Amino acid sequence: MPSSRTRRRRHLAGHKQNAIAVTVALAVLLAGVITYVVYHNVAGDKDDFSGNGNSTSALVRVDEGDTISSLSSTLVDKKIVSSRRSLMNAAKSKGNAVNLQQGYYVLHQKMSSQAAIDALMSDEARRGVVDIPTGATLHDVHVVGGETRAGIFSLVAKQACVSKDSDCVSTSDLEKAAANSSLEELGVPSWASKAVSARGNDSKRLEGLINPGVHIFDPTASPTDILKTLVTEGAKAYEGTGLSSAAQTVGLSEYQLLTAASLVEREAPQQDFAKVARVIKNRLDKPMKLEFDSTVNYGLDEQEVATTNEDREKKTPWNTYAMEGLPATPIASPSLSAVHAMEKPADGDWLYFVTIDKNGTTVFSHDFSDHEAAIKKAQESGVLDSAR
Repeated sequence: MPSSRTRRRRHLAGHKQNAIAVTVALAVLLAGVITYVVYHNVAGDKDDFSGNGNSTSALVRVDEGDTISSLSSTLVDKKIVSSRRSLMNAAKSKGNAVNLQQGYYVLHQKMSSQAAIDALMSDEARRGVVDIPTGATLHDVHVVGGETRAGIFSLVAKQACVSKDSDCVSTSDLEKAAANSSLEELGVPSWASKAVSARGNDSKRLEGLINPGVHIFDPTASPTDILKTLVTEGAKAYEGTGLSSAAQTVGLSEYQLLTAASLVEREAPQQDFAKVARVIKNRLDKPMKLEFDSTVNYGLDEQEVATTNEDREKKTPWNTYAMEGLPATPIASPSLSAVHAMEKPADGDWLYFVTIDKNGTTVFSHDFSDHEAAIKKAQESGVLDSAR
């Protein structure tokens, strides 16, 4: 039988062996961790593609809130980057500098992860995003003197071309779709369908239905589907103001209110919107011709602020000098501020208004004699041409 000293020695030896085993295991584990980190952060990037990719383009959609991580599967599946690992390593190297904006981005297969991220942050690669200014029109506006203001069709066409080799949607394609596609295909809301249908195959029949602001659309979609996206978003934005109930309150249809709001947009600075809205309502209630120069200009090939007697005598579907009531369609895309103003006009008995100086000061009058005095001030300040 082993002595107590022998048993104690064996016990201590066992403890030493266990300690050595644990130490070895920890060393192996640590080596494994180091190897993993090195492989994934250094050696792992050896599978990354290099350069800006090949000639095969791939379209990637970025929605609000998307991140490189959430897009990684799409980028790998479309063969844009080699792996999620290389992509996340590239994103990690940028830190907080990765800021993605909504839109569609033209990338290429077999891009380096760094190049792919750079493209997703580049305006040059961005498509399907259009920022429509307030008061914009569907068609380009040619101003006397040579300036041309791009219309909605032109702005959209510039963002509807994925690559030079693809079939790009042109301004003409959009005009034809607006004129010939069915109202259902174009997403025209029910409250506008009667008035839009009455314009037949006029591409201007969609005027005013696309709201100002940033719109995202699929640049590979058909012209009709692109317009449907924009018109549908416009209807949603305008209806969100309480358009239907407000129209009933002011005694107009939804479409008439939108048309009147487009006049407000084109006739006055924002601080005077509610007053101009009241002038419109007062004149319609009398009834009395609106006689707005903006409605004359809308039907002209070339426009300028002051219209001529000859222009004002031309009968068009929009010229409110030559017709009673509102124009046949809106004459621009009204801002929500203009719509709100028409929904809740200011209190007042005004029937006339005119801007009297270059600072934009506008005088509102009930009596024509007061209006004539204001016109004289406008002529003296050079705002109005006395010969017109």
